[in-house]
Amino acid sequence: MAIETFVHAHTELVTQFVSQLSTRTLNRFAEESRLDGESLKDALDRYEIDYAWHVLGSDRMRDATVAVLEAGLQREATGEHRDCVAAVLSSAAEKLAPDVLMSFDNDVPEQLGGLLQAWFVDKPALAAGIAS
Repeated sequence: MAIETFVHAHTELVTQFVSQLSTRTLNRFAEESRLDGESLKDALDRYEIDYAWHVLGSDRMRDATVAVLEAGLQREATGEHRDCVAAVLSSAAEKLAPDVLMSFDNDVPEQLGGLLQAWFVDKPALAAGIAS
């Protein structure tokens, strides 16, 4: 029963997180770039756009999220905290369509860091189960 509770809690957390992400399809991004009068390549470079699974799975995103979590908790992240951040980012990346794009220049660390801060404060036993 405890495993089912952990899985449900993790799924709930990932669903809440994914619902807040700002993503676009390649076609939508290309159309926006065209309307702005710039090439797709220039827009991709300027906004640091990549596939969402790549952005969410990057060390850069994980480290930035851990830093936000540490600031919110006002202490150094434990291995459990770091594992939880990595697990949620990984699950979110898997949940998105493989061709969805997003920017590295976004508020993902703040969004997820805030969710996890509340999670670790309000539901520490469930949060510990997510990292397991």
